[in-house]
Amino acid sequence: MELTDEQELIQNTVQEFVANEVGADVREADDNQEFPEDVWDGLAELDLTGLTVPEEYGGLDVDTVTYSLVNEELAYGHLAVATALSVHCLATSCIRQFGSEAHKDEWLSEMVSGRPVGAFALSEPDAGSNPAEMTAEATRDGDEYVINGKKQWITNGERAGVVILFAKTDRDDPDTVTQFLIPKDVDGLEVGKKEDKLGLRASDTTTLLFDDVRIPAENRLTEVGRGLQAAFSILTGGRVAIASQAVGVAQAALDDSITYANDREQFGKPIVEHQAIAHKLADMQTDVQAARLLTRDAARKNDDGVDPMSAAMAKYFASEAAVDVANEAVQVHGGYGYTKDFDVERYYRDAKITTIYEGTSEIQKKIIARNLKR
Repeated sequence: MELTDEQELIQNTVQEFVANEVGADVREADDNQEFPEDVWDGLAELDLTGLTVPEEYGGLDVDTVTYSLVNEELAYGHLAVATALSVHCLATSCIRQFGSEAHKDEWLSEMVSGRPVGAFALSEPDAGSNPAEMTAEATRDGDEYVINGKKQWITNGERAGVVILFAKTDRDDPDTVTQFLIPKDVDGLEVGKKEDKLGLRASDTTTLLFDDVRIPAENRLTEVGRGLQAAFSILTGGRVAIASQAVGVAQAALDDSITYANDREQFGKPIVEHQAIAHKLADMQTDVQAARLLTRDAARKNDDGVDPMSAAMAKYFASEAAVDVANEAVQVHGGYGYTKDFDVERYYRDAKITTIYEGTSEIQKKIIARNLKR
């Protein structure tokens, strides 16, 4: 699967950025649960915060393969940064695909610069894998909608300046889920609890509370009842991004393991020369490459049209492979792998989230199985 010259250029640019700007503060950001805003500003300077924004609004308007490459390379350096960018891009993609020209003029040109940051508010405390069970409600009141409800697991929850919200226009009717654009500074919108997470600790994940939030009716992005269809369409590309991030984390874990296995000696020789370790590395390499190829295939197919099955297969396989590879990386490092002196413990903690967010592995298998029916 050869890359174009432009794709290789962007990939090399992100690799260089990660090597020079990301690595130094990753551990500190993870320990302190603080997002590295200087890294975000660096992404904006490279126009990467406008990956999915049309060129007429200052964006790069890249294809899915390029988007996948960026996610993989960023996740190789810092998964929290890659996650923040992918969610920001979910928001810009929603505005691009469903917003009016006024919405695009007002928001996309600014979001290209990295500010405001975008958030995507679909999940709720009791509505995760089945968003049709959401209880957030947007009630029409003349020329406005009044929004009440609670959203959970919101990446960029603290940092965001604009929120893409999904709510029902009739709380008792699952067929009324609708998509809205919410400026973060509206009255009645508050940031709730910030989650204290196992991994991805530098990424802010919060609840968002809506208490009689009033927005103009024109801030409705989809027709009433078309919100879930819109969400699933956007999330297909998003799942390719998560698969790409999983590949990036797995590659980082593999590379660190190869370096360690060549440097560490036991029984008079580097541990890479012991068959038990060599075979672990062989399995890890195979998993990483298989995940990358499956993800690249899904990206190419998404460029030809939305392909939920390929995206689901890529996310399922790559995320599970990332967990397996990170687990083996800790094992290769032995006792040192269980300490914060080496990055593999962070890869191990971070990798798990890729099997959960934007659709659990179980949901991906459900999508795959559904598409196998004749």
